[in-house]
Amino acid sequence: MNSKDYSKSFSIIIGDKPKYLILGTMPGKVSLLQNQYYAHPQNSFWKILFQLFNSNFISDYSDKIKFLKENKIALWDVCQSCYRKGSLDSDIQKENPNKIVELIETTPSIQKIIFNGQKAEKLYFKHLKRINGINYFTMLSTSPANASYTFEQKLENWELAISIGDKIEN
Repeated sequence: MNSKDYSKSFSIIIGDKPKYLILGTMPGKVSLLQNQYYAHPQNSFWKILFQLFNSNFISDYSDKIKFLKENKIALWDVCQSCYRKGSLDSDIQKENPNKIVELIETTPSIQKIIFNGQKAEKLYFKHLKRINGINYFTMLSTSPANASYTFEQKLENWELAISIGDKIEN
């Protein structure tokens, strides 16, 4: 493994009493360079979330963080660190998980874990176990590499995780 391929995730974004925990795999190269979750301009993550919560899209990152906290969303990655050439999830190797179980144990308000793509789910269950009382949802990846689905298909898929058992509140 080449040391230049080593990546470390960002800290969790979490506000008071989050209801949702959205887990990606590991930030891609563009996100790491900009020090922002989902910074790649073709990633549909932010646009999907703003639509799901009936909010106007904003591009300022600090406002996006505020939006997450206002809507009871915590955002993190399954991997705390890994080796990966490029940004593809399929290239993740020698990953170390974040302390997600400890987070859930100390944050009882979290009701749902939403995986941003199948690879996030697979990495989670490779390293961690199912937690009683948590509902798990695996959504279509918002990554531009997941180009076989349209934005509308991704949005419709993500609506399921947010709306099951909930009413989306403004």
